[in-house]
Amino acid sequence: MSRTFKIEIAESEEELKKRLQTANLGNQKEKLQMLWWIKSGQVQEQQEIGKRLAKDTSTVTRWLQKYRSGGLDELLEIKKAPGAKRKINESALAALSEELKTGKGFSSYGAIVEWLKFQYGLEVEYATVYALVRYKLGAKLKVPRPQSHQQDEKLVSEFKKNSVSSSIP
Repeated sequence: MSRTFKIEIAESEEELKKRLQTANLGNQKEKLQMLWWIKSGQVQEQQEIGKRLAKDTSTVTRWLQKYRSGGLDELLEIKKAPGAKRKINESALAALSEELKTGKGFSSYGAIVEWLKFQYGLEVEYATVYALVRYKLGAKLKVPRPQSHQQDEKLVSEFKKNSVSSSIP
């Protein structure tokens, strides 16, 4: 038999039961269940908790140490990884945004890749640039359609005046 453990649970049995019912994440539910079992006197040994939760006793020990050192908040804390560092720094991003707002803009996403390489020395993949421009900056690359240099301006304006689509309000 394993030895019994001594731990003081600060929260009341009712409070633990209520938090257990409202917990969304499985890992938090297991930790709250463990504390509720201890507080209500249903378990006396770490090995028994491990068997009930299908966890190793070292995991139970680690959870109890967290509770002892920081209380319920530290036990239920969810840590999130910071993620990778952005490939395009803030100054380059601001300059790109300004460049996209000007009338000339870029003719393609490949042109943006080349611009970033030339202006800032950044080696950025096409897909990264596309996702950044399209989704983060919310911009679309728009270039005017090519027009013939032989086109007559008077005929074009007359066509626009007399066309059916322009007469509909």
